[in-house]
Amino acid sequence: MLERVTLPVSSLSRLTQNPDLDQAALEDFLRQHSFPLQEGGRATFVFAGEADAVRLHHWVHGVNNLQSFERHPELGLWHLTLQLPEASRIEYKLEVSNNGQRELIQDPLNPLLAHDPFGANSVCYGPGYRIPGWTLPDPSAARGALEKVEIDSQAYGEPRDLDIYLPAGFSREASYAWLVVHDGEDYLRYSDLQAVLDNLIHRGEIEPLVVALTTPRDRLQEYAGDPRQAQFLADDVAPMILRDFAGEDSRKSRGLMGASFGAVASLHAAWLYPRSFDRLLLQSGSFVASPTGRTKRGPEFRPVVAFTQLFRTHPRPVCEKVYLSCGQYESLARHNRELVPLLEDAGMDVLYTEARDGHNWENWRDRLREGLTFLFPGTAYTSDAHGESDS
Repeated sequence: MLERVTLPVSSLSRLTQNPDLDQAALEDFLRQHSFPLQEGGRATFVFAGEADAVRLHHWVHGVNNLQSFERHPELGLWHLTLQLPEASRIEYKLEVSNNGQRELIQDPLNPLLAHDPFGANSVCYGPGYRIPGWTLPDPSAARGALEKVEIDSQAYGEPRDLDIYLPAGFSREASYAWLVVHDGEDYLRYSDLQAVLDNLIHRGEIEPLVVALTTPRDRLQEYAGDPRQAQFLADDVAPMILRDFAGEDSRKSRGLMGASFGAVASLHAAWLYPRSFDRLLLQSGSFVASPTGRTKRGPEFRPVVAFTQLFRTHPRPVCEKVYLSCGQYESLARHNRELVPLLEDAGMDVLYTEARDGHNWENWRDRLREGLTFLFPGTAYTSDAHGESDS
């Protein structure tokens, strides 16, 4: 996993071994190539500029997350070559040190960025990785609509705003399976959720869905096993969907979805209201457990640890089907793996998948087809969705 190799890709080796190498030749090389330089499974990261030190800062758990670049002895050229695993996806920044000051920056030579609520990271793809075609806008797919609604929440004692996704051709005379998504605005913005829904519904891979997109006011409290959030979903959102948006009144037609703390909130709501939801889509859940209730993570994790430990100690069938995904490069991978047999032994139908990726929105985007077709298969559903085909 991210093995360092001493030999850069051949194009850089030829450049640095050129006895006539000068600043003009270097600038010409930088203009003519895309970065990181890739050859087979090797990726060479390059930084051109004055610095005391340059290091690659990545988010791959279990590997030294700061890898030092080598400097060409005469030019301001720094480079680092890593062996990337097949079909992997790496988000990173460069740590540049100058005069005792360290700055974390996006890679100036790499235009490829992945965005999240905190900004953006540079991205490098391993051999064989492709952005799935079903995540991209398809001109032939009819677009669903987004409606803004306000709920006078009894659970929170205040109004709450939601976005409602209505599939193309929506009719209040019909009835629809439905899904409530935690961090809905972020899924729309960073995981291309509307394009994914439009495409998969258009292709018949999933059934037409009504999707309620919720956004918290205090995420680290409300999503950390807060009973108010579970009540909000079961007593405020669910009746609104049934009443106003033609939601089907059947457990098998009701789903919850979320990533990280949103996955915890989804499982917790199904735990407290086991007859209200029957489909769970959980991504990179923060399912940290401890028999003592203690954790080295921040205080916001304490209620999460308490709930997860309770579930591990007393697992029960809270729903019929659960889809879990996690990145192999996450510190949470072990916790998600350990949850799978507990869910299965409790009698739930579970599909679990791991990707060579980290704790980020594009990893969660890339798993949506597999998760949604497992939970809400359409008339044209085929099992290749569980192999993440790019078609």
